[in-house]
Amino acid sequence: MLSTTTLEPALSVRQVLGLERVLAGEPEVVAGAGQLDRAVRWVHVAEAADVGVMLSGGEMILTTGVLLAGDEEAQAEYIRSLHRAEAAAVVLGLGRAFPSPPDVMRRAAERCGLPMVVLHRPSPFAELTEEVQSRLVRRKFAAVSLSEAVRTALTGLITSGAPLQSLLDEVASHSACPVVVTNLAHRVLATSGERSAVDDVLRDWERISRQAGGSEGDGWIRAELGGRGERWGRIVLCGYRGDAATGRLLADRAAEALVLHRMLGGSVRTWEEQSAQSLLTDLVSGVVPARQLLPRARAAGLPVNRRTFVPLVVRDGDPAELDRVLRLLGLPGLVAELADDATAVLLSLARDQDAKALAAHFALRLRTETGGGRTVVAAAGALASWDDVPTGLREALHVAAAVADTPAGQELPVLVHLRDVRLRGLVRLLRDDPHVQAFAERELDGLLCGAEGESELLPVLRTYLATGRNKSRTAQLHHVSRPALYRRLEAIETRLGLDLDDFEQAASVHIALLAHDAQQGR
Repeated sequence: MLSTTTLEPALSVRQVLGLERVLAGEPEVVAGAGQLDRAVRWVHVAEAADVGVMLSGGEMILTTGVLLAGDEEAQAEYIRSLHRAEAAAVVLGLGRAFPSPPDVMRRAAERCGLPMVVLHRPSPFAELTEEVQSRLVRRKFAAVSLSEAVRTALTGLITSGAPLQSLLDEVASHSACPVVVTNLAHRVLATSGERSAVDDVLRDWERISRQAGGSEGDGWIRAELGGRGERWGRIVLCGYRGDAATGRLLADRAAEALVLHRMLGGSVRTWEEQSAQSLLTDLVSGVVPARQLLPRARAAGLPVNRRTFVPLVVRDGDPAELDRVLRLLGLPGLVAELADDATAVLLSLARDQDAKALAAHFALRLRTETGGGRTVVAAAGALASWDDVPTGLREALHVAAAVADTPAGQELPVLVHLRDVRLRGLVRLLRDDPHVQAFAERELDGLLCGAEGESELLPVLRTYLATGRNKSRTAQLHHVSRPALYRRLEAIETRLGLDLDDFEQAASVHIALLAHDAQQGR
């Protein structure tokens, strides 16, 4: 549903009265003072008593009233005809015909809500008309230029495959105010603009969006998004400080671009998925403090007040399937695919709900729905504070990575916590610690210094330790004879300077090997 609205930027009656040439005539508003923000589309000098039939709406009429003097009925009908024609205002130059504001015209204008202004000093109507008309033409030209500049910039971004965020950043640069894209339920899908200003808008988004969303007062300008006869969202300029017509034009151009962007997006993630991914990625990275992300989470529809949060991660999970299971169970949360084929789920539960039981129920239902006997959900503990969510998400990611390292055949519960992955999980958490890295290098130095060790002896050591130092099983898995395995184990002991039959030495090298594999992303 591409917008076809064409609005000509106009001056308001108030702005016209503030022009220098108008001020020179000492203007006084004698009626309709509450309607001074009406748009003035054009200015006419007209003395005809039936001028209303020649108007199309939005005109400011300049007159001396010379043909109306002495006829009160004609004066009242003159005002009524301007009102019927939807004139913006009438300006009466006081003089020979009317030395003072005529009461009949003033009362009629007040009843109609038509701004009526009198000029106490002589003012050349021709100069005043020229001033206003030239300003209107310049504004119209500037608006057309802005419209084309915005359309060209947004079209260029779309054709280059730019993401939604780039389009919104471009709109925000022209509007100089926060820009928000929502679905029809007022949930925020994307934002752009100065961070502090956006946060101010999102802090109480549910209330202010519904209050200001239906009108364009206070600079809130919105345009509907949709296609093929169906609306699916809106874009909102929040607190636009320019004139309303230019803001409307900007919103319309932006809406056109966003609809086209979505139509050309094909099978890429929906904006809802992108919104969740952006939020969860920022939480995991820790670049933005969790407290600053709270308005975004609330505006995205995630309950955050007095809640218990449960971070979950599924390796190689389908975000759409996980979201479907969430909906089936009626559990509020966000789902997003993060890096390394990990899909995160952030559950938001009421304080009186059993977080552990509900997380286990979700994991079991996911395994049932996907038919994946090896589907495992990694979980952090239940969190009572939003500030702890980033740490919880990172813990769940570590657990998921440790689960991926679990040897085939080893049984794991459907919902896995850090305690379930034991030493492997601990090593995963500590793999980036310089002391752990140095320990692994020192313990395995004899096998890591040459290509032969990495290609032949290191895999043997890995299997031998993973099977609990079972020589028969190790020989079987490597398809070698027992004597051949013995020779390789002896070579390993020689290179590392240790005795693999000594439990402490074997445990030490096992930990070093786990750390090495974790650092290598094995």
